[in-house]
Amino acid sequence: MELHDGEIDSQIHQSCVTTSMTPDLPLTLVDKPNKRRRKKSIVWDYFTVQTVEDGCIRAYCNQCNKSFAYITGSKLAGTSHLKRHIALGICPVSRERNQSNSSPTTFTNGNAANPPRKRYRATPTFVSIPFDQNRCNHDIAIMIIMHEYPLDMVEQAGFIDFVRSLQPQFNMMSYATVQEECTSIYLREKESLLNFVCGIPSRISLSLDVWISSDTTCYVFLKGHFIDNNWNSHCLMLNVVRIPSLKDDALNLAVLTCISNWRLDGRVFAFTVDQSFLSDTLARNFRTFLVANDPNFLNGQLLLGNCLPQVLCQLAQSALSSMSEVVWKIRESVKYVKTSFVREEKFLELKGQLQVPCTKELSIDNQTKWDTTFHMLTVACELKEVFSYLEESDPSNELSISTDDWKVAETLCTYLKYFFDVANILTSPCYPTANVFFPEVSKIQTELTNASMSQDPLVRDMTKPLKDQFDKYWNDSCLVLAMAVVMDPRYKLKLVKFIFSKVFVQNEEDWTRIVDYGLRDLFLQYTMETLTLSESFGEDGNIDISINETHQEEHQGEIYLTTGDGLSDFDVYISEISENEQTKSELDRYLEEELFPKSQEFDVLSWWRLNRYRYPTLSKMAYDILSMPVSTVPHDSVFDTEIQRIDSYRRSLPPAILEALICTRDWLRYGSLLSPSPSTEMSDAIVKREI
Repeated sequence: MELHDGEIDSQIHQSCVTTSMTPDLPLTLVDKPNKRRRKKSIVWDYFTVQTVEDGCIRAYCNQCNKSFAYITGSKLAGTSHLKRHIALGICPVSRERNQSNSSPTTFTNGNAANPPRKRYRATPTFVSIPFDQNRCNHDIAIMIIMHEYPLDMVEQAGFIDFVRSLQPQFNMMSYATVQEECTSIYLREKESLLNFVCGIPSRISLSLDVWISSDTTCYVFLKGHFIDNNWNSHCLMLNVVRIPSLKDDALNLAVLTCISNWRLDGRVFAFTVDQSFLSDTLARNFRTFLVANDPNFLNGQLLLGNCLPQVLCQLAQSALSSMSEVVWKIRESVKYVKTSFVREEKFLELKGQLQVPCTKELSIDNQTKWDTTFHMLTVACELKEVFSYLEESDPSNELSISTDDWKVAETLCTYLKYFFDVANILTSPCYPTANVFFPEVSKIQTELTNASMSQDPLVRDMTKPLKDQFDKYWNDSCLVLAMAVVMDPRYKLKLVKFIFSKVFVQNEEDWTRIVDYGLRDLFLQYTMETLTLSESFGEDGNIDISINETHQEEHQGEIYLTTGDGLSDFDVYISEISENEQTKSELDRYLEEELFPKSQEFDVLSWWRLNRYRYPTLSKMAYDILSMPVSTVPHDSVFDTEIQRIDSYRRSLPPAILEALICTRDWLRYGSLLSPSPSTEMSDAIVKREI
């Protein structure tokens, strides 16, 4: 039965009146007259309502006769979905008419066939949203890149049906089309990033990581680390190069490709590699190659020998392997509790009865992430009393952890904690500056050195192999990390002397002198570059011997001008002090100034941003030293115990497409390069306040 608008309104009104006359409900509509009212929405020019069954009224499209929910019982569905059916071109009849008339259907106040009805209020005009095929293609490509979806998903039937249900006008992309769109996005983003990199004043440090595929093909991942004009730190993927194997020529070619693509000739400052996949001969040849291609490497001294997270992972695995029997017992005990709801409830009940203050949750470790094993052991040690009572009260529990076993686990956790604290710094999405690592790495060296000479055989036997393993990284990297911490105004060279006095007890002065000489050699190189630029642009250099000599001659001439007050000796004294001050370099003045007060919110980059005019040459050094990388792995892979592998899908892609997808995803996730860090203003305020 078809009802007219007024009849429907009358039925609804009569129903409300009947409801309002119920004794337990408030009287709201009974006094209102039963007037026939027209529907106010203009959508009813395109729809007719019909009663389907008792309490259910549906709206039917006048053009395609498709039905929509309108009233079900006491629920009113509204008209928004009806408007979309016409305005967005979902109605097939309306879409065909629009295409033939080349003008979209719009909600207006009437037309020639149906004159406008009287309205109680002004009704807005709804215009169909313009459809843009190119924009949709771009958005799908971005989605595939960001979420690492397979390119052929655009040809999968389920995805095609889903997209067509959202927008029937969309012409689905082919595999080749989406591949071209992704490549186009990559090229645009790369051009923008290249212009940005070419415009920064600092050098670029590189890190190199290698992933392996199932067919033993190698993929070299090269990242760039640098600080921009606003003193913001950046770590961005630059290249992904497929090579047949880890040989000298192939590895060198990958690095040369990166340097050439990004115009980094003469601009590479430091290089970090993971030596776990390099033989000693290959590492030596690689160092020679880098030095030959860029003399700024200071004879290879800035080529960091290894990736810090990989070193820490190897230490953790060695420590866990040496105590594997105890680790296995604790892991099985945790599994015994966690794999049964009844046993876990009993365990928690015992914990409450014993009033164990541990608030951490017991969890089974993931053996591909060594930090999860560390957390499992730490929590288990805090709950050892509960485990002991569970063994006594549960006859079915065949596992037994002795007091000596718990002592081994606690000792193991003590040294795993040192490794974890350092590795955890690198889990931040914002790559940390190089100055933070020297104190932490030296702490590991100090603790392992002391423990290896312990009177306790358990501690000594556990840590002696770890110290021998860590010594190589410390000897290769401590000087470079020490130079980085000198660029921190809270520590400078004083912290280096203090730590070396504990690590190198007998020859601390020699090691400190090596760091000092390295800094001065590097500062001299930057000074010469500044003088060269000054000659080119007609500006004064920061340190110019000829200028200083001229000033000395002028002052010497002034010394003998007597004032007649009998204080000529005082004039000579003042002149000598002035000469000494003038001959001091920026580096000398920086090192001699008092240390900056330590605070938890201190930002070293903000300090150098505010002091770059006081130390114009030294700040250029800080640009490059503070951006040196100590890691080659992504921040979410710091604790991985397995080598990174390329899956079969990525291996099937052409090398150029694989590089485009991986690099573009990294750049899009990173966001705008030109926007400063959110904490910049706060950090500047803290530094200014302390100054």
